[in-house]
Amino acid sequence: MKDIQNLPDFRKINIKKVGVKHISYPITVLDKENTTQKTVATVNMYVNLPHHFKGTHMSRFVEILNRVHGAINLKNFHTILSGMKEKLQAQAAHIEIEFPYFLKKNQDGQTATVEYICRMHGSLHDSDDLVMELRVPIAAPSPIPAAAGLPKSLGNWGVAAVQFRFRRFVWIEDLIRLIESVTCHNLSWPEQTGGQEELSVEGLTRDLGRKLRDHPDIRGFKVNIKNYAPGGNTFAELEADFTRPILQTGA
Repeated sequence: MKDIQNLPDFRKINIKKVGVKHISYPITVLDKENTTQKTVATVNMYVNLPHHFKGTHMSRFVEILNRVHGAINLKNFHTILSGMKEKLQAQAAHIEIEFPYFLKKNQDGQTATVEYICRMHGSLHDSDDLVMELRVPIAAPSPIPAAAGLPKSLGNWGVAAVQFRFRRFVWIEDLIRLIESVTCHNLSWPEQTGGQEELSVEGLTRDLGRKLRDHPDIRGFKVNIKNYAPGGNTFAELEADFTRPILQTGA
């Protein structure tokens, strides 16, 4: 059978991205307390296709993923990207993985399992680059019972989405705890506490930026704090690569 994908293409047009998306795949990630944790990821894999190739074999993407048996860590990311670039004869390779990460926490004297969304994006051109993102929910201020004896609904006040680049390995649990050291709070509803100052996206973003700036193993980050406000969400964002001031916010 003729290999159509590897036939030359004379149109001389590069394709920026070609690959597979939304692969549901079981993976094993590192867990500080339990060594490893099994979860299910959504995976996107794609390459930059040179103009002289007509196409690529899509099945090869999953074959490369199978080689690491679902074990996802910094070393395996490089292995996967190198395999994609070499096997598919690509100029650059990319992989995006999103998965729920579960952490047991003590809440009001009871053990609860909390879900966090983790994303990893790796790319390899001349050198490789890995960005990790964590989405950490921000709880609403603690409710005070109303006159009728019923508290307001808790829900979520917002979410912190933080991207990281690292100098050295950092546990996911430690990153979550670092974020929550700023975003967790015991405030009550302002109208019931004599006008207590409300949480603000600007304040949380600056405070978290200071924490991340001082971490010795983080070489760059981007913080986005979003508040679910009536009529439209509000947000503040800052980004730092340690070559310019970081405490700049936009809303």
